[in-house]
Amino acid sequence: MELALLGKRLQRVTESGAGTALAIRGRRQVGKSRLVQEFCNRAETPYLFFTATKGASPVSAVDEFLSDLRQSSLPRDVELVPAGGSGSWPDAFRMLAAALPDRPSVVVIDELPWLAEQDDLFDGALQTAWDRLLSLRPVLLLLLGSDLHMMERLTAYDRPFYGRADNLTLGPLNPAETGAALGLGPADAIDAHLVSGGLPGVLRAWPNATPALPFLEQECTDPASPVFSIAESSLLAEFPAPDQARRVLEAVGGGDRTHANIAAAAGSREGALPSGSLSPLLRRLVEEKHVLAMDEPLSTRPGKPALYRIADSNLRLYLAVLRSAQEQIRRGRPEAAYRVIDRRWTAWRGRAVEPLVRQSLELAAMDEELPWPSVEAVGRWWNRQFDPELDLVGTDRSPVAQHVHFVGSVKWLLSPFDRHDLAALTRAAPQVPGFVHGTTGLVVASLSGATADVDPGDVRLFWGPDQVISAWG
Repeated sequence: MELALLGKRLQRVTESGAGTALAIRGRRQVGKSRLVQEFCNRAETPYLFFTATKGASPVSAVDEFLSDLRQSSLPRDVELVPAGGSGSWPDAFRMLAAALPDRPSVVVIDELPWLAEQDDLFDGALQTAWDRLLSLRPVLLLLLGSDLHMMERLTAYDRPFYGRADNLTLGPLNPAETGAALGLGPADAIDAHLVSGGLPGVLRAWPNATPALPFLEQECTDPASPVFSIAESSLLAEFPAPDQARRVLEAVGGGDRTHANIAAAAGSREGALPSGSLSPLLRRLVEEKHVLAMDEPLSTRPGKPALYRIADSNLRLYLAVLRSAQEQIRRGRPEAAYRVIDRRWTAWRGRAVEPLVRQSLELAAMDEELPWPSVEAVGRWWNRQFDPELDLVGTDRSPVAQHVHFVGSVKWLLSPFDRHDLAALTRAAPQVPGFVHGTTGLVVASLSGATADVDPGDVRLFWGPDQVISAWG
């Protein structure tokens, strides 16, 4: 689909004879560069693919850009591109414009946020060059970046490039796509998606039809395996120094944490991290970096406290489990590494799968495949004492609902949902604000189904691996 979208824009360039710009954003290892390189290979048009280097000076960046331009298939005459430049982006873009052929071509600037980070004048120079030179030529300009916030800002209304580029967000593979790529059934596909986060960089190293635990066991012989190194490199790229942001992220780790828990865990000998420092950090990690997700209790009344979790399941697994296993691997102890993973896997998976189950229910609701046609949001609910906690709450809207249509429980274990689990759900459900006896339904999401002593009449909807996967089908 993404290749077709790129092809559509190149066709627009061909038909109009004018330039088109597209900003492509997505987290590291999601496949942006690979996608665009594949497009360039298939397009059979001259192209330049320039990748910025983090931390390089503006002068070095311009020199690398001109060097790549000389070696690309773009220039009509290589001699028109000087071997060295003035270190000025306006000059570099003028040389690019002069080198463009008369027929359609593609210019790719990868990791663009690093250029803007290194040179405050870069955004303005790009805008000026686009308006005066590049947009008048038949060129498709592709701007790639992994810093989601900076890529969003690139085309924001108060930025120089506003209104000049379309935006495309490239996400990871969904659970159904993960299962199809690996030849796995629904339950194993969900496990594989939790381990990989749907990242192509991990999935390319995954043997076909191999379930998650056997895959992890074989990767324990390789400390440089993508299942370890991608999460590790993402941390180092986004948070290179062990500053407060890195400590907060590691404090959240693989679990769900409250503001107070995080403040204590990320604090120092002097005490917990002050709220004045922690609150803006959490907001940045949620809203700008998108590395954390924040959940609030969903019901007909506002609730507290909020809970924070690692948004990407691959990074969540790394912080909670794989980092400890990797240390054992580096010490030459692969068997001990796998024991760490095997020991923690069931409990980790049982919690990590919950956001995926809620998302699948939301998707099914949008397709009108649930018994409640008015459901638009699926979340969870807890009180201040976290007793009880309900894994599933389906409502007509969020964050504060008018109607609660269902509440439910997620049991993602090898043992099936039984009458004791049903009794606990039946006791807890009425405590959710908005629950109405006889109207609000019960939902059970279970890896292993239900025992024979669970009366189907007591549960309105059973949700298993098949249903989770089919929601993305």
